[in-house]
Amino acid sequence: MPRTPLTCLDDIARLLAGSGTRLYGGEAISQLQHALQSAHAAEQAGASAALITAALLHDLGHLVCEQGDDDIANGINDHHEAVAVHSLQHLFADEVLQPIALHVAAKRYLCAVQPGYHAALSPASQASLLLQGGVMSPAACQRFAARPWAADAVLLRHCDDQAKDPAASPPPLAHYLAIAANVLKATP
Repeated sequence: MPRTPLTCLDDIARLLAGSGTRLYGGEAISQLQHALQSAHAAEQAGASAALITAALLHDLGHLVCEQGDDDIANGINDHHEAVAVHSLQHLFADEVLQPIALHVAAKRYLCAVQPGYHAALSPASQASLLLQGGVMSPAACQRFAARPWAADAVLLRHCDDQAKDPAASPPPLAHYLAIAANVLKATP
C-alpha cells in the first residue's frame, strides 16, 4: 500500500482486512483484532462516534508503514500516529484525527502522572515508549494536559491498553465502519 492518503472507507477496510491480519508489533493479536478491540472498548465506555472511530484507526499508520514484527526491537519508530493522521486527513476532521495524533503522547503522559501505569504496559508497549521519547517531564505534562484534545487522547490510550486480548471477540469491522461513516467529512 503506498503512503498516500486514504480516500474512502473501502480503502480502510481493504487495508485492515489485508495487512491487518499480521501480528500487532510484539503482541499476541493481529492489527485488525487490536483495532476492533480498541473500538469496542471506546464504545463500551460510551465514547462519541468520532472517538470510537479514532480508537479503530489509531494504529493504522503501522499498516501504512508496513511495520515489521521486529521493528521495535531494532529501534525503529515508524511515527505511526503522524502517518495515520496524514493518511486519514481527507476523510475525517479533528475530532477523529487529533486523538490519534496525541495517543502516543498520552502514553508518555500517563506514565508520568498515573502511578503503576508504566508497569502495567505490555513489554512491547514499554519498548516502544523508549523509542517514542520516554516518560514526559513535568513541564511537558502541563503542556500536554492543556491541549484541546488531551482528554480524548487519554481515553483513546486507555482503550488501546485494553485491546490486547487474544480471546476477545468484539463486533466485526463492518459494525465500526458504519460508525465511522457517520463522522466522515462532508464532501463539497
